[in-house]
Amino acid sequence: MIEHTSISEPIYLRLKEMILNGELKPGEKIVQEKIAEQLGVSRTPLMKALLALEHEYLVESIPRRGMYIRSWDKQEIIDIYICREAIEGMAARLLAQSKEENIIKQLKDCFSPFLNSNDIDLNAYTEADETFHSLLIKLTGNAPLDKIYFFGNIHEKVIGHGLVRPPEETLDEHFKIINAIEEGDEDAAEKFAREHIKKSRELLFDQ
Repeated sequence: MIEHTSISEPIYLRLKEMILNGELKPGEKIVQEKIAEQLGVSRTPLMKALLALEHEYLVESIPRRGMYIRSWDKQEIIDIYICREAIEGMAARLLAQSKEENIIKQLKDCFSPFLNSNDIDLNAYTEADETFHSLLIKLTGNAPLDKIYFFGNIHEKVIGHGLVRPPEETLDEHFKIINAIEEGDEDAAEKFAREHIKKSRELLFDQ
């Protein structure tokens, strides 16, 4: 049971977690009485939490039918990838302007364990990939950019594609981005970052 039932934020966080981990699935109707009972909360803070999730496009209200976990059509998913291309490209450009050694080290540390490996562990690489793309944004120190990326990344997790392409293909792409940042080549850093996301999008949707 969630404590402090008059506060909607813990309910909001729990509902978001349920959406991200698949407890609540895309297209599923939200039975508020059932959720309220499950979480041990009242309907009022639950509704406030659902409205917050609706603003994040994770929940949708359908007139005369109720509230549902949002489903995503092909074009919406493509649009998310296009946004990621622009955001991560800009982040790579900003990092190339700084050329800070600590930033380069953190980015390299994500993938250094996989260099010269003939048998890359997919789970470990997936975690490293997520860390890298998150760091690419966070290390810019640009709070608005981080917030925009967080919004897109949430929906990426809901869509749940995971690794689109194998490590053998993307490891070199990651180091091209890192090396361009290290060299302070802003144009190349942005170019490689955008191409990296674009290739995955094209593989998923342009077949």
